[in-house]
Amino acid sequence: MDSGRRLLLKGNEAIAYGAIAAGCECYFGYPITPQNEIPELLSSALPAAGGNFVQAESELAACNMLLGAAATGARAMTSSSSPGISLMQESISYMAGSELPGVIVNMNRGGPGLGDIGPAQGDYYQSTRGGGHGDYRTPVLAPSSCQEAYDMLIAAFDLAFGYRTPALVLGDGIIGAMKEPVNLWTPERRDHGESEWRLDGARGREKRLLRSLFLEEGLLAEHNRHLSAKYAEMQREARAESFMAEDAELIVVAYGSLGRIAKSAVRKLREAGHRIGLLRPLLLYPFPSAALRKLAEEGRRFLTMEHNTGQMVDDVRLAVRLCADSDFYGHMPGSLPGVEDLMAPMLDALRRKS
Repeated sequence: MDSGRRLLLKGNEAIAYGAIAAGCECYFGYPITPQNEIPELLSSALPAAGGNFVQAESELAACNMLLGAAATGARAMTSSSSPGISLMQESISYMAGSELPGVIVNMNRGGPGLGDIGPAQGDYYQSTRGGGHGDYRTPVLAPSSCQEAYDMLIAAFDLAFGYRTPALVLGDGIIGAMKEPVNLWTPERRDHGESEWRLDGARGREKRLLRSLFLEEGLLAEHNRHLSAKYAEMQREARAESFMAEDAELIVVAYGSLGRIAKSAVRKLREAGHRIGLLRPLLLYPFPSAALRKLAEEGRRFLTMEHNTGQMVDDVRLAVRLCADSDFYGHMPGSLPGVEDLMAPMLDALRRKS
């Protein structure tokens, strides 16, 4: 591990390096564009770091292997892209129900169906609403740079083990393919108490049972109350980047790669004298509702921008609903957005609200 060095890396490569820095012991995956550099790099780098790499026979197998490794307390992860992540939903639900930590990376591609291999943000609902069956949520981190891809992969392991839950990193083809300098660093390994629950053989202690099946009367209700309390506690992890929002009349809300492009558009419009700012959620769940609510109470106006037909805008509107609403601009999946594509709808929203 090249901790302390600065390397020129693709976003996918930064994720792989971040996994090793986070102490990942096991990776299970199956190839799919646009995330293939992650397993490609880890296939050699992870064993060299003392870990285990397995190319599974399918995405279903990969996520079930993740579940099994997580039950032993191992720091394990998988990665895929949209159709593959859909196949993993049953296992992710089982992991959430059994309170098993693991990291799942989704380098989002266009959909629905097989769609294309280009970037998109159509998996927001799936990622932030649990995705599988039952009442559960998972923390979702949304990088907009290669450095954030590295940093957030490390953070995802901390969130997963800190809350005993699957954690998602949601990127796309832009984040995965672009190349930027990345500062490598190694976090201090934290003890999250996994020795108290992991399955490592009942040597002189009471046996342990990790399960998501509760058939006795009232036990599932009790378990769901426990999970709900955990998700409520998780709200303290909400965070966002605020850019030129202090005196802005219009607040643009965007995340991930589109948030990065929107930031450039805001900067250009600021130079032209337009009072526009940006709030970029760093975690999509828990969502930075409090930050948005505060801006709404100050009388700001909102425009949500996404690389889809409208998903995060629901969370923005819920956050500001007592004081404001949010306009929406969706750049259609299947084409790459540019700075100029976002500037015009920002100006339209600013003028419409004036």
